[in-house]
Amino acid sequence: MEKHILTWSYWLGIVCTVIALVLRLLGALGLFLPQVAKSTPSIGYMSFYKGAVLFLVIAVATASYTWARSQRS
Repeated sequence: MEKHILTWSYWLGIVCTVIALVLRLLGALGLFLPQVAKSTPSIGYMSFYKGAVLFLVIAVATASYTWARSQRS
């Protein structure tokens, strides 16, 4: 089970990182407006950035747990 959590969280973290970088790049170039109107919330690059950090922390924690468990036995 830990192997699946590690794999999925790692790849989701990488995908979120790439999406955040692309959205930030488009915003820097002026091609993407994160909020067209103030009344309608939109998903910006920061949402994907925070998601990437969360998923990569989960991957590191799972890998550490698996490693520590294998060292004990």
